[in-house]
Amino acid sequence: MAGRGFTVKKNWDNPVEHAMPAEARVPAEVRLGSVVVRPATVLAPMAGVTDTVFRRFIRHASLFSQAGVRADADLASHISESRCGAPGSVVESQSPVGESQIDTAITNAQSGCGLIMTEFTSADGLARMRETKRRRYLTFYDDEHPIGAQLFGSNPETLAEAARIVEETGFDTVDLNLGCPAKRVVGSNGGSGLLRDLPKIGEIFRAIRSAVSIPFTVKFRMGWNESQIVCVELARMAEAEGLNGLALHARTREQGYSGQAQWNWIAAVKEAVRLPVVGNGDIRTPEDAAAMVAETGCDAVMIGRAAPANPWIFRQIAQYTATGAYERPTVEDRYRMIRAYFEMLMAEAEATKDLPRDARMGDPVGKMKQFATWFTHGVPGGAKLRGAIYHARTGPEVLAEVERFFVPRIEAGEVFEPEPDAESEDALSFPDAALVCD
Repeated sequence: MAGRGFTVKKNWDNPVEHAMPAEARVPAEVRLGSVVVRPATVLAPMAGVTDTVFRRFIRHASLFSQAGVRADADLASHISESRCGAPGSVVESQSPVGESQIDTAITNAQSGCGLIMTEFTSADGLARMRETKRRRYLTFYDDEHPIGAQLFGSNPETLAEAARIVEETGFDTVDLNLGCPAKRVVGSNGGSGLLRDLPKIGEIFRAIRSAVSIPFTVKFRMGWNESQIVCVELARMAEAEGLNGLALHARTREQGYSGQAQWNWIAAVKEAVRLPVVGNGDIRTPEDAAAMVAETGCDAVMIGRAAPANPWIFRQIAQYTATGAYERPTVEDRYRMIRAYFEMLMAEAEATKDLPRDARMGDPVGKMKQFATWFTHGVPGGAKLRGAIYHARTGPEVLAEVERFFVPRIEAGEVFEPEPDAESEDALSFPDAALVCD
């Protein structure tokens, strides 16, 4: 823990290496009320990370197509031209998996990420902010469906009003955050701070449920600490109050992002309720996702910090489910991925530059520098690229540094072998305003 809240590390504490289970796979779909999530994989809501650009980036990085994976990989211009991003893919693969190879009874041949979520948003702020600023926080495009908006707060009436705004804006689901461990959020009795007040949670459940007709879900942690585990009781309360699904990050608030996620509590919650249960915590690979389903019986898996480090993870899970194997990114895949995301950031900044200040995307260069840490984690020599990006002042300068780093390696035929990085034990550096809670 550092500063005013928990930082999010890009490494895991002594991660467990899971073998592929003989039978279990990530389910083909899960139903959250009227919304079908297919396949049963969810991008975790992460403040400072899951804005509209990153969500569309993940959605398209996860796609299959009939011919396998798109060869042109020009996702950035494709999305900026269409503004709604027709199906395509970010990377070029060495051994594409075509639709004919995919068992459509088992997995979705279209997309490896079934549901994407917004950054968590303050209900208090949303209820009182101007319409233009609201647009900035709740912007999404047609190709993001199904999409859920996540709210945090502690006042039932304010949360209900914010949920109505979410429904009116066109989101498919609304989610309540009871998991964020950051001090700023907990200090106002939001996020995981509410885990110490189950009666208040009950009031909030009833207020939001009566305010909206779209599916209503909740994401929460096991409890405040090991002596205050409330996840089973909370899950039963959610079921009694008419929620449509729940997601458990199998850590306590006190743990933050350290130690091991305790999957046995996901199994306990699944056994206690009939609601769909989404498991979250320590899914780094397709093997981990399959192992979680095998060990807990959960109905879906949610992936947080592994997604920006490996944007292909959802497609890898879908490939494994379909074929028993999955592709690993090459040097060129990594290059195309970074370039495509950075170009998408610049395109979004250009598209919103004439909007009122509150509705603009903001500085794409700052976002590039932030994501350089994620995207180059484990890349041999990645620290050198990060340093060059951090000293760049404009978007084109950042892209030039990416070209300078990757193109000679591609031309030399280098093979990408992830390796421990000298900075791998460091916490991720995010702007002070960015609270990253997955």
